Amino acid sequence: MIVGARLKTIREMKKLSQGDIEKRTGLLRCYISRVENGHTVPAIETLEKMARAMEIPLYQLFYDGNKQPQALKLPEVKAAKLSGKDVRVLHRIGNLLGKMKDRDKNLLVGVAVKLSTAR
Repeated sequence: MIVGARLKTIREMKKLSQGDIEKRTGLLRCYISRVENGHTVPAIETLEKMARAMEIPLYQLFYDGNKQPQALKLPEVKAAKLSGKDVRVLHRIGNLLGKMKDRDKNLLVGVAVKLSTAR
């Protein structure tokens, strides 16, 4: 995994041990080792913790250029008023989508598009 190798390189450049990262993040040293060696894929929240522990911006774990990348200009979206239950359901759906195979995701999107245009 590229991110794991990048974490290790940055950690070593900053002369930090896995134990230092463990103390700063609360993550176990064996977990940090598994991430760095590509045996485990960390969640984005975990990557944020590790970036903070090494005092670097998160984008540096993914971007190898010398300059900070340009921010994307995204269209404005009106904020929806969601209840706590709605947020929990959306979070659960997001977790389930993350576990789906690409083929199944494409099928699901295709069905959703057909349903939305069938009206």
